[in-house]
Amino acid sequence: MGEGKGSTLVHLLVVVLSLVAFGFAIAAERQRSVGEIRTDVQTNQTYCVYNSDVATGYGVGGFLFLLSGESLLMGVTKCMCFGRPLAPGGNRAWSIIYFISSWATFLVAEACLIAGATKNAYHTKYRGMIYAQNFSCEALRKGVFVSGAVFVVATMILNVYYYMYFTKATAAQATHKANRSSSTVGMTGYA
Repeated sequence: MGEGKGSTLVHLLVVVLSLVAFGFAIAAERQRSVGEIRTDVQTNQTYCVYNSDVATGYGVGGFLFLLSGESLLMGVTKCMCFGRPLAPGGNRAWSIIYFISSWATFLVAEACLIAGATKNAYHTKYRGMIYAQNFSCEALRKGVFVSGAVFVVATMILNVYYYMYFTKATAAQATHKANRSSSTVGMTGYA
């Protein structure tokens, strides 16, 4: 990591994994299961038929890709808790702000994706016969996966900035240590 720039490979992998998660979230929204009321002609029972379960797989796929991108970044930066301390200053402050913000958006994105996948799977697989005259087939609300997709993009942007400021703060600490002439405490004034 020269001059606080960071690894281009880490930047690229985090962005690619986040964009794949975004694509899965959008695909899940487009393929959400929609219920249709049907009546059995022999027994005169009303029931719901759902068209597809592929959105559940897309939602889980988006969840896993975003999780792998976040895990990669936290593994490389050692979750900012372990490893070398960050140099005091603006880069460390921004690194902490972006770290907390990226975790917040990550948790919201993961919650949207897994909740949408779970709700979609529940309606698709476990809905049975209902003895009622007037009812509607429950379906996943529009926008759950889109909300996840928006937070995936926000997480990606915040992760890129977090890694950028993290590498600047760690590089500044390394150069500060390298420029010391001796290990004694200097008693001269600042000029």
